[in-house]
Amino acid sequence: MKAAVLNTFGAPLDIQNLSDPVLGTGEVIVDVAAAGIASYAANIFNGSRNYLLELPVVPGPGGVGRVRATGPDATKLKPGDWVYVDSTIRSRDDIANPEQILLGWTYRTPAALPLHRHYHHGSFAEQMLVPTENATPIGRIEAADAGRWAALSRLLVPFGGLLAGGLQAGETLVVNGATGGFGGAGVAVALAMGAGRVIATGRSARTLENLAWRFGPRVRTVQFTGDEAHDRQSIGDAAGGPIDMVLDFLPREASAAQVRSAVLAVRLGGRVILMGGLRGEEGNLGLNYNWLMHNETTVRGVWMYGKDAIPRMVQMIRAGLIDLGQFELTEFALDDANEAVAHAAANAGPRQLTVLRPDRGGALPN
Repeated sequence: MKAAVLNTFGAPLDIQNLSDPVLGTGEVIVDVAAAGIASYAANIFNGSRNYLLELPVVPGPGGVGRVRATGPDATKLKPGDWVYVDSTIRSRDDIANPEQILLGWTYRTPAALPLHRHYHHGSFAEQMLVPTENATPIGRIEAADAGRWAALSRLLVPFGGLLAGGLQAGETLVVNGATGGFGGAGVAVALAMGAGRVIATGRSARTLENLAWRFGPRVRTVQFTGDEAHDRQSIGDAAGGPIDMVLDFLPREASAAQVRSAVLAVRLGGRVILMGGLRGEEGNLGLNYNWLMHNETTVRGVWMYGKDAIPRMVQMIRAGLIDLGQFELTEFALDDANEAVAHAAANAGPRQLTVLRPDRGGALPN
């Protein structure tokens, strides 16, 4: 099979021919049709993100494709089925506390290294091998639409956070960091779930204005000024009432003050879901014990999403609650993987979706 291989951090992806994956019990081989490319992929490939990743590797966390072959224990999946491949692979020998990896992307702890070595290559290839439970049927689609269905990887992450936080219809939600890919998708998903009002925060006035224009009066925006007290007041004013929940997607470059500006605005008994990327000293949020206790606030970290989120999101798309046409899609052939990574970095807004199409050869028209 043809694949884009990362041989050395800082080097371009190398298009190579690799051996086809070998099927085992409890596994599925998928012919990859479309794989989304994260805006920060270049920073993983150059080593600046310091992700745990053993090289050489075919990167690519998940995607959309068709089943090529199943193991002898598969009961429903069959060759030809369209599936979404979930990148989160969990070990099977400790259900209570499993090790976890993101296929072709990173392993979380050294104990997960055996899992990373077995399920090593991701979706920047014509085929990939995954556990059976990581291939979820999405129903019949046109091959030409596979790139749009790759948006599942963008939508599922905030959906996982909203499910974990128990968002209810009519509630007021703050999406903190709504101008990024996952945050912008979080606005769309929250509205589809029935949120009464969504407060979208961020630094880019133009992106915030676009969110408000696209989604209508249920979305209100707050541009960060850097003054924590002022920003918190602005969030409260935009809400116009109690804030039930905060979904935080602030990136590594953000500050703890930006997180607190939203967290401390929640109502008595409010919920806070942390899914962002703060690191180092900025990761120390400085939340007051006494305030958390008296305000009865639930603060929860969420990594990715549960398996049940995938069929539920597919149902929402099929029902028309989520419009895959909201994304500005740009597709690249596998041979142009490096150009695709550069394009994703330069087009990192909430509407932009860069997709690699291993099912097509040669250059693709934009």
